Amino acid sequence: MKILLTGATGYIGKRLLPLLIEEGHEVVCCVRDLDRFHPPSSIRPKISIIQIDLLDKDSLDAIPKDIDGAYYLVHSMSASSDYQVLEQESAINFRSAINKTQLQHLVYLSGIVNNTELSKHLASRKTVELELKKGTYNFTTLRAGIIIGSGSASFEIIRDLVEKLPVMVTPKWLNTRCQPIGISDVIAFLSKSIFNSKTFDRDFDIGGPDILSYKEMLLEFSRIRKLNRKILIVPVMTPRLSSYWLYFVTSTSYRLAVALVNSMKIEVICRNTDLNEILEVTPLSYKESLSKAFAKIKNNEIISSWKDAYASSGFSSHISDFIEIPTYGCFKDQRKMPFKNKEDCIEKIWSIGGQTGWYYGDWLWKTRGFIDRLVGGVGLRRGRTSLHTIDVGDALDFWRVLYANKSEGRLLLFAEMKLPGEAWLEFKIESEELIQTATYRPLGLIGRLYWYLVLPFHGAIFNGMLKKLTSSNEY
Repeated sequence: MKILLTGATGYIGKRLLPLLIEEGHEVVCCVRDLDRFHPPSSIRPKISIIQIDLLDKDSLDAIPKDIDGAYYLVHSMSASSDYQVLEQESAINFRSAINKTQLQHLVYLSGIVNNTELSKHLASRKTVELELKKGTYNFTTLRAGIIIGSGSASFEIIRDLVEKLPVMVTPKWLNTRCQPIGISDVIAFLSKSIFNSKTFDRDFDIGGPDILSYKEMLLEFSRIRKLNRKILIVPVMTPRLSSYWLYFVTSTSYRLAVALVNSMKIEVICRNTDLNEILEVTPLSYKESLSKAFAKIKNNEIISSWKDAYASSGFSSHISDFIEIPTYGCFKDQRKMPFKNKEDCIEKIWSIGGQTGWYYGDWLWKTRGFIDRLVGGVGLRRGRTSLHTIDVGDALDFWRVLYANKSEGRLLLFAEMKLPGEAWLEFKIESEELIQTATYRPLGLIGRLYWYLVLPFHGAIFNGMLKKLTSSNEY
């Protein structure tokens, strides 16, 4: 069957795609930015790719008319303060476009909304569901709560809290109950629902077997990690204060923190587990889902991460808009140094950031990251998804990967930290040298003053980093 997969570069889409191929489907991958899509070479011959923007009606003409099924796996949460309007408009445009095709079945992954008082985030998901439901095709909604898996936003937030804070003074919403579900079970429900007539024109809540409060989830996480943690709940934290607390302690963006806090005040518990029997799926327990996530992390097998989504930083443009480094009106710090071993040098470049750090003056990088968090930026807490691989579009601490060609020996990064201007950092192998170039395009007088303010640190940081990258294979 021919399946249209929206959100192919997203956390869920990246994991669902290989399974659909394995099941013999022909998949049309929808992406908003072609430069960000890097499917494994083993499945490239079995997929087609189209570039669409759900807010651009004309671009939706690229959707093939002969599709049999489709998945709607996109949302705009935290990308804009007007995400409710954007999500509704996207759903309407998508419905209009696929009504013109031979689509038989559409599956939508939403959030559990069985409460009369919905948060802004969950209300928006419900609105999208109602819009998609108006189509001329069979429609199924799967509603999930907290998704636990390597790289998921929920898992990473829990991990940040437990591993960084021996004692947590927390808001009262930590007593709210929810029904977490493992990412592998979400993928199983999605793949088994498509074209199953028993799911047509129905909505289902999907969740694991455990109903837990957020406090219980944190404590269970700490037990698995063998960490002694204390949680103190206070009733005086306002939603705004709670959002700031979550933002500063974890790797989440502030907009996402606000959306999560508002949602976490409402119980998200499955109404029933009917779909388990219909599809013959037995979801893992919370503890089993955590163990599976840690196994993936240990083996460096994280397929996708929420941190690589543009929503983690507010970056909304196409990669191609920034890949050409400007020259006019820019400041540039370029340094060159011969390397002792080309392969070692490239491996170091491809391991930069995250746990590895930046090879020199890490405390200065961390200080800059802390300052960035104070002014509402992403800071360094996003790290990187994989220890040794880098793809275009990935988040890399407070940078976004614009270009990554390991065989060529070139890595280009764009700064997502808060700056009075725009900044690029490039590593490039030429002949027997590594060329390291920092480019900065200032915005007004403040932008120029900023450059001169940080200039004294460049000599030490960039020169020290260059020496480490070109030296022997010891990091």
